[in-house]
Amino acid sequence: MPYRRLPNTDLARIYALKKAVEMEGYREKGELILSYQTTQEAQQFLSKFERAQRKYQQCYNLHSNSSKTYRKELAMARIYVSHFIQVLNMTIMRGELKKEIKTAYGLNPDNYNNPDLSSEQAVQEWGEKIIKAEEERASRGGVPIYNPTIAKVKVHWGIFNEHYFNQRLLRSNAANALEEVTQMRPQADDIILDIWNQVEGYYADLPIEEKMNKCKPFGLIYYYRKSEKARMKADQIQNSIDF
Repeated sequence: MPYRRLPNTDLARIYALKKAVEMEGYREKGELILSYQTTQEAQQFLSKFERAQRKYQQCYNLHSNSSKTYRKELAMARIYVSHFIQVLNMTIMRGELKKEIKTAYGLNPDNYNNPDLSSEQAVQEWGEKIIKAEEERASRGGVPIYNPTIAKVKVHWGIFNEHYFNQRLLRSNAANALEEVTQMRPQADDIILDIWNQVEGYYADLPIEEKMNKCKPFGLIYYYRKSEKARMKADQIQNSIDF
């Protein structure tokens, strides 16, 4: 026997609610299929749910579109920050600079491994540290690090840093919008379930095929199990052979 299944996406929820709202005032033998109260509740909720879903989609698109460029900027900033620290360490290992200067960069004088730059926050923080320390050292007459120079690092890190906080804001906006939609989903499902129960209850005494055809205009969706699909296909083949 075919079974119904509640929508599992927001677009499907909106579709089901819209179909029910479109059937407002529909009667059989002078009787309302859906109560006035249910239709009004569905209509009011649908407007709020659509607004929330549109807001999330807009926030998501803004974040997604911005991310394409931002990921490239992050990658370049990570390369230059990492490379600068490597060159600084090699300069110290060659004896050209004293290891104690690493403290000003936030680095452990006895550790020649690069800090973990896997996160964007780490790239932002370490970039800021080494740029500040290198510029201060150079301003006091220290020999600048080359290949890359801190000016080159600053250019690529600056491009990334310019969008770092904006990207965090876009990500936060998208997450908040998604949370709003997520919190509304249970109510959407409850309203849809109430609608479907009322509609199916009204047509409960009809044969299954006729009942399904009557319920579908209200947004009810029916599914056949795999075994039922196979049996229907077999019946169709048998009928064609008999013919």
